[in-house]
Amino acid sequence: MDYNYFFTGFPGFICNQLIREVLKRNERKGIIYVLVLQGMMDKARKERHAIITELGLKDDSFILIEGDITQPSLMISEDNLVILNKRVTHVFHLAAIYDLAVPRDIALRINVNGTNNVNEWVRGLTRLKRYVYFSTAYVVGKREGNLLETELIRPASFKNHYEETKYEAEVLVENLKEEVPITIIRPGIVKGHSQTGETIKFDGPYFMMNFLERLKYLPLLPKLGKGEAYVNLVPIDYIIAATVYLSFLENGVGKTYHLTDPRPYRASEIYTFLMEELLNKKPIGTLPISVGKWFLSIKPMRKYLGVEKEALDYFTWMGHFDCTQAVHDLKGSGIKCPDFKDGIKSMTAFYLKQKDNPNYQIPIL
Repeated sequence: MDYNYFFTGFPGFICNQLIREVLKRNERKGIIYVLVLQGMMDKARKERHAIITELGLKDDSFILIEGDITQPSLMISEDNLVILNKRVTHVFHLAAIYDLAVPRDIALRINVNGTNNVNEWVRGLTRLKRYVYFSTAYVVGKREGNLLETELIRPASFKNHYEETKYEAEVLVENLKEEVPITIIRPGIVKGHSQTGETIKFDGPYFMMNFLERLKYLPLLPKLGKGEAYVNLVPIDYIIAATVYLSFLENGVGKTYHLTDPRPYRASEIYTFLMEELLNKKPIGTLPISVGKWFLSIKPMRKYLGVEKEALDYFTWMGHFDCTQAVHDLKGSGIKCPDFKDGIKSMTAFYLKQKDNPNYQIPIL
């Protein structure tokens, strides 16, 4: 039986990389269907052409479907709904808003209501073999200590609306596990490729790099707070390879996986590594996190430094993601999370190359 795949979140970077990996690793190539917002169609056509050309696919094996996860039936036409119901065997739901500073109403509409609409559509698919939902390890909010893949506990509070709405969305997916074959993926903070450094989204650890780049002319650069918290940074290639393997693993049905670094570094260590690689300097002194947040509450300062105020919360959060289940089920696959230090040179080289590109802009926050 042929497998046919449906993706939300195209033409986003993680989604297009995931599609490539699915087609490379799975002999049952089938048809790729991707849900695309009307305003993203031009970009989606370009990315589709790139994938078709790169992998030598037939033109009719990669189909763009106009729609919107925030609407009932994903705003897919009746004709397309009939076709998809007859053909789709695997659904990968990645569409979400990932901004740490997102307003709550927007996050609710896209992350929660959107996921609820995808769930309802998935329940009606007659040939479904797997529904893969992209959550985040940070659904734990402000809970600290050892955090398990087998837990989904509402914390007393969240660091931002992104975390809160991803938690609420995951609860909706979790509740479907009894009737739908589901695998939930919880990545850590995604960074560029471990070998090439490639990324198109300069957030997460890149906020540190933006900060250092903007302030490199100062006579000394302090650390931001004590930096004792572990920051879980995971390269995109590990996320993609592990997701595809676990999504087709028979034993993966009904499971939730932390795709996190089992040996993460502290915030102060990461900051020091990046400063040494970028500027050939070491931090001197300490700037209290409270002072850093005060500076970043000023919009022109955020814009200049390219750093979100909410990002500083991860410098003081004392949680550890237990990824025992993921590590166990990946045994024998050859897939494991690379050490963060091994990817620093490629990460900084790619960042500097993009910074010198005339089309590159530090994110406006």
